[in-house]
Amino acid sequence: MGRKLKVQSTLIIAEAGVNHNGSMDFARKMIDVAVDAGADFVKFQTFTAETLVTTAAEKAKYQKNLNDVGETQFDMIKKLELDRDAHMILTRYCKEKGIRFLSTAFDHTSIDLLHELNIPLYKIPSGEITNLPYLRHIGCIGKPVIISTGMATLKEVKDALNVLEESGISKSEITVLHCNTEYPTPMEDVNLNAMLTMRDELGVQVGYSDHTLGIEIPIAAVAVGANVIEKHFTLDRTLPGPDHHASLEPNELKDMVLAIRNIEKAMGDGVKKPSPSEVKNISIVRKSVVAKNPIKEGEFITEDNITVKRPGTGISPMKWDEVLRKKSQKDFNKDDLIEI
Repeated sequence: MGRKLKVQSTLIIAEAGVNHNGSMDFARKMIDVAVDAGADFVKFQTFTAETLVTTAAEKAKYQKNLNDVGETQFDMIKKLELDRDAHMILTRYCKEKGIRFLSTAFDHTSIDLLHELNIPLYKIPSGEITNLPYLRHIGCIGKPVIISTGMATLKEVKDALNVLEESGISKSEITVLHCNTEYPTPMEDVNLNAMLTMRDELGVQVGYSDHTLGIEIPIAAVAVGANVIEKHFTLDRTLPGPDHHASLEPNELKDMVLAIRNIEKAMGDGVKKPSPSEVKNISIVRKSVVAKNPIKEGEFITEDNITVKRPGTGISPMKWDEVLRKKSQKDFNKDDLIEI
């Protein structure tokens, strides 16, 4: 049985996907970018066009708008394949650079290739969530699973989880990513609360695979409870290819990672108490009971001769009622801290 994917902080997957455009030089440069940004994983995609689509399959509408309208989906992805040797090169390069390699398998041969490469977990894409033989194949391997749920209903997500569990994966080893598969995703279609619905209804760790423009939605997802963030990036958004236009450029990826790490720090432990950095401000900002006018020894303390002012080094104004009607034990000048 595989080991549970333990998330001490948000797991950030920098999704290179097919934005290498079939170039190993581009792919290596993308790994460098992911390392520089501070991502936990850099993720590619593993497939062969022949096993993924029919030769007549159409491209998605957003892909048609970006590329040659006469090009089929098969023609487009054939140019974006990474063969076995490419995978070996990239995994070695990731090891040299100190980042973990990950890839999404789209067919059975690709699942086996990634198993041979000993990847630490399997990432299931949205399009395979209803692929029963595929889910069983991954489930039988026994490694942690992250599954995207774009286009899926809650029932379809439950069905997929049932298949994985029946195949040998415990629920504690599964992280479910909320996702929308439109590139780019309109803000009104994000429905980030659905991530929380899946967490509560399914009893699993959750995360978010983002296809919106910008970085604010992944940051928001972390603030409300995402354990995993996946985000596409590119070397240059103007490059030709299906996913570049909806991907982050290197400086944006770095900004996103930094923002997420800051959000993690900011979330804290949930205990309401003075923070270490503000304890020193208590005596400066809070107030004490002080003499409003000179008070003689033996004189009664009343609302006419005391008031409340900074600093907070004396009697707290919360003890106001205890101070009233007491006899002064000494002389007080104006603004002296009252003692009783």
